[in-house]
Amino acid sequence: MSLLKLFYPDQCSACDELLGTGEKLICTSCRHALPLAHFHTTTYNPILKLLYGRTSVENAAALFYFDKKTRVQHLIHNLKYKGQERVSAYLGEWLGSELMATEAFKTIDCVIPVPLHKKRLKARGYNQVAGFGKAIATALQKPYLDDVLYRIKATNTQVFLGRSFRSTEVIDSFALRENNTLAGKHILLVDDLITTGGTVEGCALALNTTTNIKLSVAVMAIAV
Repeated sequence: MSLLKLFYPDQCSACDELLGTGEKLICTSCRHALPLAHFHTTTYNPILKLLYGRTSVENAAALFYFDKKTRVQHLIHNLKYKGQERVSAYLGEWLGSELMATEAFKTIDCVIPVPLHKKRLKARGYNQVAGFGKAIATALQKPYLDDVLYRIKATNTQVFLGRSFRSTEVIDSFALRENNTLAGKHILLVDDLITTGGTVEGCALALNTTTNIKLSVAVMAIAV
């Protein structure tokens, strides 16, 4: 055991308990306790319901259900605000292994992350969705494109805002590079958390300025 691990042992990113031998980032107890969504394999899909009538989405998937004061909230908080960037790829590998076996996601052409505004990216040092998106792209054997969609407005978090209160600023916060090559593509948009659906709607508005695209969505968690 290294001196670093002796004084700073690895902790579970979901519950902060010490990790046991062979455990990585999330302890075995949390792996079994985290509320898996699995609705990409069922007929009822709350993301599609949330976005119905607002933007056209082919398919949607979430790894977890999210609620306040839960392990999922703690996990995503550690990812976004505690520098635990490795959690992103870990969750992407988890969900990616499921999506690669799901017929509805076999027509994906590319994976695009919801971008951070450049000021927030500079402050955080990384886009918390990047590792997630890259891991899913690897699982699906599709290109990961993080240079075509960008954010033109910095907005506050939309967590737990009701649909009727979602910020209109989010809707027009995104744009596409003029030299993008997305025409005719089936795009998988990836994000950490979907709450009101405003961010996905805003990204879809920008993406749909390109002709004949299809859009699907994959997120780490959906707020309940």
